[in-house]
Order: sequence, then structure tokens, then C-alpha cells
Amino acid sequence: MPWLQLRVNTQRDDVPSVETAMTSNGALSVTFEDNADQPIFEPELGETPLWNETCVTGLFDAAIETHDVQDKITHQCGVGDDACHWQILEDKDWQREWMKHFSPLQCSANFWICPSWIAPPKPEAINLMLDPGLAFGTGTHPTTFMCLKWVAECNISNKDVVDYGCGSGILGIAALLHGAKSVTGIDIDPQALIASQENAKRNNLDKELFPVYFPDKCPTEKTDIVLANILAGPLVELAPALVSLLKTGGKICLSGILKSQQQAIIDTYSHHVTIDKIDEKDEWVCIVGTKKA
Repeated sequence: MPWLQLRVNTQRDDVPSVETAMTSNGALSVTFEDNADQPIFEPELGETPLWNETCVTGLFDAAIETHDVQDKITHQCGVGDDACHWQILEDKDWQREWMKHFSPLQCSANFWICPSWIAPPKPEAINLMLDPGLAFGTGTHPTTFMCLKWVAECNISNKDVVDYGCGSGILGIAALLHGAKSVTGIDIDPQALIASQENAKRNNLDKELFPVYFPDKCPTEKTDIVLANILAGPLVELAPALVSLLKTGGKICLSGILKSQQQAIIDTYSHHVTIDKIDEKDEWVCIVGTKKA
């Protein structure tokens, strides 16, 4: 069955009223899009970032009367009819649509990330079979890719690892496939904890090798390696907790950092960590360090 979507071009301050008008008049979902190529990289804690020029799109059942709905919405939020545009949205298997764009990704000479529904291009390589579900982490984003590359290149055999902000579990599973003794996954999102364990199972790894926890329930034993691919703000706030998890001489791999935020991370961690390496890809950096004695 086809759907109808109403796209309203508006200003940032008017977005809440447009959203409210859409939801009160039958919108099944409402999304926001940049309407002027204005990047937003990282919001403050608790902030919902919006663009100065925003397109608000409401999804409606095709059986609605568009004129009546549009009249109610424009009356409630004060936008003009010329800002409103209806479109037919054909019904699709959206999961399969997304799957079309997730292809095998080579992270090193002998290490690939492979969608679980596609045969690995090099069966003899280390192949991480992945279905991220609702969690972040497919390896395609520069922040994740740089972490995966580091995991593949460092000596991780028989190491205990913490994957802080584990998302899909991609980094922790990569560590296990490269010989880590165990990985502890930590995330605030219950969907991430589910996805991590499902993906571990998909790679024939016992769930005992990859236990997952909410931050307030995680073990406090010192570990050899901490992987944290989150964002610069949380990395700064969590620095004491992340460093406290490391053994002396242990390695920490930090990502989710824009190049413009690099110095803030170095300043925060250099009191307790010697910075060993900084990788850069596109606008992002990955910082690796060793905990000082």
C-alpha cells in the first residue's frame, strides 16, 4: 500500500509547532532534514539539534483527505500553503532497501566486515559477519573503520578488552576474532546490548566471551585494552571512568572525534595516558594511548 508524505519547509524556531500539528492530525512519523546544507556534527548533552532551514516530513496513511489535513496543519502552525508539498511514497520492504547499501568492507589485508546475508568475498580471511539491527556500527563510518583497522593491526591476542559504547558489537567481536581472550561490552542502549550478543552468536562466539552490561552494572576489574568509539563530549566526561578500567601499560583507543576536537581529548587524557598514535580519516580522528605508571 502506498503512503503519503507531507513535506513542509520551515525555520528552526517553527519546527516544534509544525511537528505538533502533524502528529495531532494523523502523522504516523515525523522526520527532520537539513534544507540548506548546514552540517551539525555533535550536539550538547540534552540538546536536539536543528538546522536554520529545516524540512519537516510527516508520513500519513494514503486514505486521508490531503486538503483537510493540510488546512488544519497550516492553521495550527501558521505556515503558508506554498511551504507544503505532498508526495506519494510507495510501500517497500525497507529492511531490504537498507540491506542493498551494506556491502563487504575490507579493513586490512586479511580482515573483512561482511553483511550476514552475503557470502564473504574471501572465505579464507577473518570475516566478521554482521547484522547491526537497531544499533550503531557497520564499519563504514570513518570512526568505526579506524578502530577496526587498529584492532586488526595491534597485538590483541590473549588480551582482556572493554568495548565501551559497544553498539552493534562490531569492535568487540573484531577483537575476539583477532585473538582477544574476552570482551566486556558496555552501552546505555538496551538494543545495543541485544545486537552485540546476537552478532557474537552470528560469528560462532560463545556469549560468555562477550558479556554485556549497562554502565552502572559493569565490572570494575582492570583490563588490557579499552575501545571507546562514542563522541568527544562523552569521552571527556567519561575519561576518569575509562582510564580507571585500564591496567598500567594498557592501551586505550578513542574515536568519534572530529579533528577540531582532537586537542580537547589529548588535554583530557594526557595526564594519565601517553598518546602513541593519531589516525585521521576525512574529518575524524582516532587517538591511541598507553596508560602511564
